[in-house]
Amino acid sequence: MAALTTRLTGYAPFALAALRIMAGLLFLAHGSQKLLGFPPREKPAPELLSLFGIGGLMELVGGILIVLGLFTRPVAFLLSGEMAVAYFMFHAPRSPFPTLNGGDAAILFCFVFLYLVAAGPGAFSLDERRRHRI
Repeated sequence: MAALTTRLTGYAPFALAALRIMAGLLFLAHGSQKLLGFPPREKPAPELLSLFGIGGLMELVGGILIVLGLFTRPVAFLLSGEMAVAYFMFHAPRSPFPTLNGGDAAILFCFVFLYLVAAGPGAFSLDERRRHRI
């Protein structure tokens, strides 16, 4: 069992990168839907300086930065906070149960981003390339 654990530990930076990239892609899809209408949505795009517009901008730009692994820790910190605010402002008032109030994705994003704050970007990140260049 120890040999398996040792072997799997070597893959941790790559698994972390996969988590970061997939979370970033899913997150930026929310922002692109809000701001760019892709994929199409029923509601019109929010005004850019509204709460939803700023949230969409954070999702779009933050998602791109997370995918690239650029400024991962500070961006993930901001996005984790955005998701906590979104949950408590828009989901929690509907029901105390995340599966009923539609907030399960917000909670999951919040904690994935919080993990990225602590763990960093993993492999295949621009942060890693910048760190080795300095």
